[in-house]
Amino acid sequence: MLSWNPAGLVRYAAGVSTEDGVVEFDDGFDYSPTETGPRFRRTKTTLRWLATLLAVAIVLLVLFIIWSTRRPFPQVSGEIEITGLDGDVEIIRDERGIPHIYASTIHDLFLAQGFVHAQDRFWQMDTWRHIGAGRISEMFGEDQVETDAFLRTMGWAELAAQQYETTSALGRDALAGYVAGVNALIATRSPAELGFEYTVLELVNRNYTPEPWTAIDSILWGKVMAWDLRGNMEDEIARSFLLDDFAPQEVELFYPPYPEDHPLIVGNSESRVPGPGLGSVPLDAVEAIAQASANAALVDRLTGNAGVGIGSNSWVIGPELSATGAPILANDPHLGIRMPSIWYQVGLHCMPKTAACPFDVAGFSFAGMPGVIIGHNDRIAWGLTNLGPDVTDLYVERLNPDDPLQYEVNGRWVDMDTQTETIEVAGGEPVDVEVRRTRHGPIISDDYGILEDFTDNAGIALPDEYAIALRWTALDQNPSLIDAVIGLNRATDFDAFRDALRLFEVPSQNVIYADIDGNIGYQAPGRIPIRSNGDGRVPVPGWTSEFEWVGFIPFDELPYVYNPAEGYIATANNPVVDGSYPHLLTTDWNYGDRAGRIVEMIEADSSIDLDDVAAMQVDNFNRHAVRLLPWFNGVDLLGADGTVIRAAEILSNWDLNNDADSAGAAIFEAVWRNLLELTFHDDLEEDIWPTGGSRWSLAVAGMLDYGRLRIWDDQTTQVIETRDDILPAAFQAAVAELRDLLGDNPDEWAWGRIHGAVFRNETLGESGVGLIEARFNRGPFPVGGGSDIVNAVGWYADEGYEVTWIPSMRMIIDLGDLSNSRAMHTTGQSGHAYNSHYQDMIEPWAAGDTWSVEWDRADIELGAEGKLVLVPADGPAG
Repeated sequence: MLSWNPAGLVRYAAGVSTEDGVVEFDDGFDYSPTETGPRFRRTKTTLRWLATLLAVAIVLLVLFIIWSTRRPFPQVSGEIEITGLDGDVEIIRDERGIPHIYASTIHDLFLAQGFVHAQDRFWQMDTWRHIGAGRISEMFGEDQVETDAFLRTMGWAELAAQQYETTSALGRDALAGYVAGVNALIATRSPAELGFEYTVLELVNRNYTPEPWTAIDSILWGKVMAWDLRGNMEDEIARSFLLDDFAPQEVELFYPPYPEDHPLIVGNSESRVPGPGLGSVPLDAVEAIAQASANAALVDRLTGNAGVGIGSNSWVIGPELSATGAPILANDPHLGIRMPSIWYQVGLHCMPKTAACPFDVAGFSFAGMPGVIIGHNDRIAWGLTNLGPDVTDLYVERLNPDDPLQYEVNGRWVDMDTQTETIEVAGGEPVDVEVRRTRHGPIISDDYGILEDFTDNAGIALPDEYAIALRWTALDQNPSLIDAVIGLNRATDFDAFRDALRLFEVPSQNVIYADIDGNIGYQAPGRIPIRSNGDGRVPVPGWTSEFEWVGFIPFDELPYVYNPAEGYIATANNPVVDGSYPHLLTTDWNYGDRAGRIVEMIEADSSIDLDDVAAMQVDNFNRHAVRLLPWFNGVDLLGADGTVIRAAEILSNWDLNNDADSAGAAIFEAVWRNLLELTFHDDLEEDIWPTGGSRWSLAVAGMLDYGRLRIWDDQTTQVIETRDDILPAAFQAAVAELRDLLGDNPDEWAWGRIHGAVFRNETLGESGVGLIEARFNRGPFPVGGGSDIVNAVGWYADEGYEVTWIPSMRMIIDLGDLSNSRAMHTTGQSGHAYNSHYQDMIEPWAAGDTWSVEWDRADIELGAEGKLVLVPADGPAG
């Protein structure tokens, strides 16, 4: 809580001391009352008045800031009248600010959820809906026009409107209640009363007023999340870039096959996931799209904007391996670090639970959407990780040189679908953007960053006049994600769970399951294309029909498992199935370091309790150090100084855990980062520099067996370097870097001192104005973990050591006693800077702690910080 002392503030602001009636200014001059005369007395009096006025002005400014930051805080106790309620609704907030909502009808339940979301997170909701609709410039001005242009090209707002039309009656009821709750709050508050951010925004955009919330706004956020988890679009582009500089055989070294000893999610067949192979793309396709020096390098994923290692962990332990005798389900989704958290914890309880009001659910929601995305009800629990199927393809469209609005289809020119989008710009004139679409989807080469230099960098042959269109399942008409979430929330067994997931088409996820009867399961849902040719690894010609999608994998043919013989299921973005599976999901799996470590820990313990699971979630063991450390320890350091020698000693004795206080971890990661820089930065386009993670670890480990690969040569020198030159150079560069960052004593180095988590507000926290950023951002906080470690506190090796993605929450559900469950998310429930729940979860999260998750109402009320009752303003409905 913010505290302040007005008298002390006056003295500090004016630069004076008022003790004993003596005025002393700290400016180097002597103003002691020894001089006499009216002129001095007038000067002295004037200075006193100026100092007083300045102090008062500062006090008033501070009071205004305090008032402005506090006025949006939510009312958590008492009563609020709301029009349209069917009856009273009780909202009990526990000691962490988590609301538990008790209502008698579906409408009232979701109205209250919308109300509390808006109380705590409306700025976040408002900016998210502007992102989804491509209307960011309306809030933040001309700097966002280019981003809006690309988002309008996607057409998410139109798709969301179409999806609403297909939403079930139950889903529409939930949306209607939710929308009513959001609008019940914003109708009674000025923008500044909704969030301190609006007070700041008013300094540059005085005309902005939030619009009423709509059902389309709620659906839009699902489209944004689908974009974040879209698959391998950047990978296709990167592969074509690599073919411009490397022969196919060389490119294969960058992308090793999935290791034989790393786990699958479903099945243990000896047939493994296929590695890269030049024969996987038909020759005629490669010639049509590339006509390069070789057919094509079919490679696994080269990470684009999402970043290598971003994914999630989840596992479920059956009763045979559980110390409780009941399943234990764990989940920690890995998403970009932000302020506030992407998650909002909530409980939704029908009182009583009936067929007409069937919800008794708690867990993690998105502010802006009704329902619980990840969590449990009174019968089942579920968790999500990204499946990562290949659901995007890039088509090179041949354009008519005489008419850029026509493209070729099987030998004839066809008109594109076009429309003009008008972008409203705060403080500027509207901007018109022409959106072009082909049969495959929107033309994105005009607006999408990495494609702007595609002509110069692509290692494939291109038509004289071309554009690139995106085919993506999320741009199709999909079932309502709202219906899928509502279905999960009310499912009572594995069959109902699977039925709900039939509607969970985009984004496709790994979904684990457990129930109170002792069953565990897994389902991979999603809209995953079947291709007539090719495997989606590289852009393909759009002017023929050879590479079209011919359908989608039927839901009943998608992988699932129920009560497997192993007694557990673990997912960490690793391959779901082996090469015997009849359909192509993707070739771009995570390489399984996290999955392998999770399975290793599960199989090492035949009686796993919740403490064990909590320890597993923050496990810092670095599996990729196992394969690289022998090379680092064998570096020739002849002639090195004492600091380098001591660093080498520390590294050789390191326990391979990336703990925050570990000097060995700091040295290893610094050597790794500098090795990647010295090896690849002179050979690769900056857009595809290595970011680290298990694929690069495996690739480099394979390359280290060959000391004279041309990749080792530093192109900026006049000599030809080999592996044995680059390894010691990387070690020396790492020690020099750590000296600059941490000082000359390696024994005082620590991974957490350079691997810090800074939680930034996604909008004003990136404003470039330090005074504003300081109001909203928090950190850095020293943390352990790393890329493709189970405690996946990730970083990009091409940018530095600062944390870029995190386990955005950690959840452990005890199906034997739901009140025994645990969770922790960042950063806190509140989106209001200086609220007590704005950052109260950061330090416990950084320490790897979890808090108990109250389920029984008596426990919730015991530690409650407030009880708010929403009452009908017009009397009970009916």
